[in-house]
Amino acid sequence: MSWDRVIGQNEAVRRLQAAVEAPVHAYLFVGPRGSGKRRAAAVFAGELLAAADPEGAERHRRLAEKEEHADVHVLDPVGNLLRRDEEAEPLIVQASRSPVEGNRKVLVVNRFHTATPAAAASLLKTIEEPPAPSIFVLLAEDVPPEHITIASRCTRVDFGSVAADDIETALVAEGLADAVQAAVVAAASNGSVERARVLATDEQLALRRDAWWSVPDRLDGSGSAAAVLVEEVRGLIDDAGKAKVRHHQIELEALEQREEALGTRGSGRRDMETRHRREQRQFRTEELRFGLSTLAARYREMILRDDLRQGPLDAVKHLRDTSDALIRNPNEALLLQSLLLKLPAT
Repeated sequence: MSWDRVIGQNEAVRRLQAAVEAPVHAYLFVGPRGSGKRRAAAVFAGELLAAADPEGAERHRRLAEKEEHADVHVLDPVGNLLRRDEEAEPLIVQASRSPVEGNRKVLVVNRFHTATPAAAASLLKTIEEPPAPSIFVLLAEDVPPEHITIASRCTRVDFGSVAADDIETALVAEGLADAVQAAVVAAASNGSVERARVLATDEQLALRRDAWWSVPDRLDGSGSAAAVLVEEVRGLIDDAGKAKVRHHQIELEALEQREEALGTRGSGRRDMETRHRREQRQFRTEELRFGLSTLAARYREMILRDDLRQGPLDAVKHLRDTSDALIRNPNEALLLQSLLLKLPAT
């Protein structure tokens, strides 16, 4: 049943199930954020440990899936980059240690695509020839040029964006949404099951979707209209992000209590603040992609209505270019204003 939680990745699951009985030393899961790589890694780790110790199989599976198993080490870089001294070198030490409970251990490295060249170079030998009990599972959104050598030493398993139909089915099956709500959430998830599960409890999602959908109706070619619309949608994104801000504030308050009791040395405040900034940027980027995809759907609807004017066709291209530009972390307000000045009204 654990594999059932890996949504819409049938081929990846098939390959991992086949690999359990005779695993190799390292795997590289490649796919977009939210495609289920981390959940698949946890399930895979549990199956690997269960195969090595059948008598304790269910316990191994249960603890590994919750990332609470002593022989499953998960490295989740706290900053924007996976660095050599702070993270890669300790991981090498961890790989050299004997398993705590059995004769096998699994090391999962999240966001491996962020590893600096120095970190990747230091890990190469260990990943290529790890100690016999250790199996590496690297999770990456892509394979940058400086990681090609490491990638060649791993068995690669690809994960694609999850289809909206699969996300809808999962949300209904998990009791997170009814069929109507699941369709709206799936369309807003950008192929991410993780984001879909969060949005399923977001009461303002429909309001944000309607705001983006109505943009072409309110455009008139003027800069003032574009500016008003930009402020409105950015305000909605701000409101949507308040829940994440509150969660971060709770984490900081707990940290402050620990610092007061134990002192500030080694408290990890800087790492936590860096992680919070990264998560907030990721949230805004996901919301912007949701808005852009909603607008694209609106203009495609115009095209499907036999509206063969060049405007809707050009609009889809502008929206695609703007979505691609988000990877460069541009000025959000200027990017949106520039876009809306190019889009045609209905």
